[in-house]
Amino acid sequence: MTFWSERRVLLTGGGGFLGGHLRERVQREQPAALLAPRAAELDLRDAHAIESYLAAHKPDLVIHGAAAVGGIGANRAHPGRFFYENALMGIQLIEHARRAGVAKFVCLGTVCAYPKDTPTPFVEDDIWDGYPEETNAPYGLAKKMLLVQLQAYRQEYGFNGIYLLPANLYGPRDNFDLETSHVIPAIIRKFLEAAEQGTDSVELWGDGSPTREFLYVSDAAEGIVLAAERYDDDQPVNLGTGEMVSIAELAGTIARLSGFTGSIVWNDALPGGQPRRQLDTTRARERFGFQARVGLEDGLRRTIEWYRERQSNE
Repeated sequence: MTFWSERRVLLTGGGGFLGGHLRERVQREQPAALLAPRAAELDLRDAHAIESYLAAHKPDLVIHGAAAVGGIGANRAHPGRFFYENALMGIQLIEHARRAGVAKFVCLGTVCAYPKDTPTPFVEDDIWDGYPEETNAPYGLAKKMLLVQLQAYRQEYGFNGIYLLPANLYGPRDNFDLETSHVIPAIIRKFLEAAEQGTDSVELWGDGSPTREFLYVSDAAEGIVLAAERYDDDQPVNLGTGEMVSIAELAGTIARLSGFTGSIVWNDALPGGQPRRQLDTTRARERFGFQARVGLEDGLRRTIEWYRERQSNE
């Protein structure tokens, strides 16, 4: 018998970008059941709906991937909604999972929870050393409170909840809506459209100097599955590659891979987000054997190819 063969798994957010890849990865383990309800079937803002769903379906492993998310623009436009919905969904689900006797809870946090000026690479113990970067602080703090809740519930109730901090994700099936997307799909779309239309310049936010770490979505799904199976401690764990790249370098690579030969105009009147991001990935490697496999250029190439194919089929 494997870890998964008797598990009834509830995956929230299974219809989203990461959730879709994670659903496919968990299914490969052939769990006893894999429940991935959409919001119409399970509204995580409704405590009664959560209680009823858990009672009816009896999961013993919950992977909480549902979130209200977006890039810098979306975080600036909806700080209240991002705080309220992310806090409410997580707090209620953890509480009712505890009451229902769920054996293990895997909570997906966010790199946005780290303080704005955390020294690189970010070590998990740094997470309480300051306030998050302002443009996404409400989202980051809402998600960070779920770490507090899980640690408190472990202490008082013996509830086995673990907390993971993925780097910025990207890959096929990402959100390419320019109003709500993150940086990689936004740049890909802008460059491909400019190349197709013969536009000689593209404007990007900020000045290109901030650094980021990007984790390919299938690698993230692998790390979550390994943690669910092998990790049972109260300390948060980073999931990433351990490598960082500046937004300017990222844009240059995407331009080359997408065939955009025009100029990049940096609009430093618009925010660039947190100055530096890079994760220390030692704990994930040592505690449950996770190491990212897909390099950034390879992952970008796969993502661009997927988006091109999708556009050609529309």
